[in-house]
Amino acid sequence: MNRPYLTRRYLVSFASQELPHIFTDVLIIGAGAAGLRAAIEASRYGKVILLAKDSATEANTYYAQGGIAAVVTEGDCVEDHVADTLDTGVGLCDEQVVRDCLGQAPAHMAELQDWHMPFDTVDGKLRLGREGGHHCSRILHADGDATGKALQETLLERVKREPRIKIFEGCFSLDLLTDPAGDDARCVGALTHHARFGMQMIHAKQTILAAGGTGMLWRETSNPRVATGDGIAMAFRAGVTLADLELIQFHPTTLYVAGSTRSLISEAVRGEGGYLLDRDGHRFMPDYHEMAELAPRDIVSRAILDTMGKTGASKVFLDVRHLGGEAFAKRFPSIDRQCRAFDIDPSRDLIPVHPAAHYMIGGVQVDQNGLSSLPGLLACGEAASTGLHGANRLASNSLTEALVFGRRAGQAAGKALTDVPSPTSLLDGTVEHLGRTELDVVDIRNALRSLMWRNVGIVRDGQHLTETLEILTFWGKYVLDKEFFDDPAGWEIQNMLTTAWLIAELALRRTETRGVHYRRDFPETDPAWAHHQTVRRTDSLLVVE
Repeated sequence: MNRPYLTRRYLVSFASQELPHIFTDVLIIGAGAAGLRAAIEASRYGKVILLAKDSATEANTYYAQGGIAAVVTEGDCVEDHVADTLDTGVGLCDEQVVRDCLGQAPAHMAELQDWHMPFDTVDGKLRLGREGGHHCSRILHADGDATGKALQETLLERVKREPRIKIFEGCFSLDLLTDPAGDDARCVGALTHHARFGMQMIHAKQTILAAGGTGMLWRETSNPRVATGDGIAMAFRAGVTLADLELIQFHPTTLYVAGSTRSLISEAVRGEGGYLLDRDGHRFMPDYHEMAELAPRDIVSRAILDTMGKTGASKVFLDVRHLGGEAFAKRFPSIDRQCRAFDIDPSRDLIPVHPAAHYMIGGVQVDQNGLSSLPGLLACGEAASTGLHGANRLASNSLTEALVFGRRAGQAAGKALTDVPSPTSLLDGTVEHLGRTELDVVDIRNALRSLMWRNVGIVRDGQHLTETLEILTFWGKYVLDKEFFDDPAGWEIQNMLTTAWLIAELALRRTETRGVHYRRDFPETDPAWAHHQTVRRTDSLLVVE
């Protein structure tokens, strides 16, 4: 039943003697904050190639409206930041990782200031916001609600000043290359397809995976179109150990206008005093949690879903009218423009909102330096499972993690350059062709996203998860036996199917409710499940621990 996802090693057949070869010291796959920060650090030790699937700004980081969480004032302390993170993580955080990461966060904020990151200020001091799960205002923002854009541009500017870093835009990473075969395998680079130059092999002494977004697997998502789970899928095909893939965070509030793509409504809006109302005008969050609109995201998302069910509505509403139209537009200029594009005036109208898939908490299991189970491969950012977030990410800790672990991964990769064995063989890959009927890729993509939203969304149960696996297995038989030459859309749907299957499989196995993983058939948190769930592919077998 599971063989379509376990027998596939490469997306396309290739012969190394027939392809162009490019050599570098460090290869970084993914150009978000984590990949950019890793590149800056790794360039201190050698040459770096940074791959961007689309443009160098098309990453989850760029669209992050929230901010960066860090203790930068005397009225706050790292210990309190740690406590909020551990509480939100519901027993799955690695406490030492949390302390190390959050303890280093203030130094990274100072570094960004030195690099001219345009943080918001009031009277010459950093303006700090508060978001869900935080008991103190410790969220740094830039340009109001465009922190991710400002961070991406700040890091990109720094990268472009480093002569040892080359950026390959429009370069699709097909698969990680491993050599030799067997237990002694190590990552030696990646097979890629450049929009202009075609297929090529990039050989690297160290490879860092920083492409982890998966939001496009769901019909409702805040993620950009590039977030199709490519990094997770290629790591799985290479036999890398992955952890906690069932843990997907759904953001409570995206702008909901029928027929349009979803756009994020930052949690900072609720941090500034925005209220959530049902269709009858009732403020419902105090009925669900003592922190009301500032409860952890999983609680707010489920409360919205429950409220929609009770009222028979397709959305709830965010009320910011009491904040004042001019003040709102000044604090949240991008959100104000998004609303007005649909004739919604936040000064007098309620803003329709709906939850959406937002953040992959799990990923490649790594140690404190970003090292994975596969020698020569590191991971950071949303592609990695570091132990920081546990079972539910505390708001705005993700950009903090991207900076801290991006730097660590870049440094670890750089320091390891002197201890790399020479390649032992020519690399070739073949794909088995079974000749089954070809299914329409666009139809499968749309059906997959609807299926995941219905059955592997905010609320789950065993019956629907089992049904999902049966459907995904059927689709896989007709899609994973194909080679989509020069077709990123085909490669993306193959990666989406693989990653979706892994998420559904692990969600079925975790028979409890914990953080973002809510099982209506197992509604209680089970102490026996207070551990990470790992998965890897080996010799056409699935190993889950």
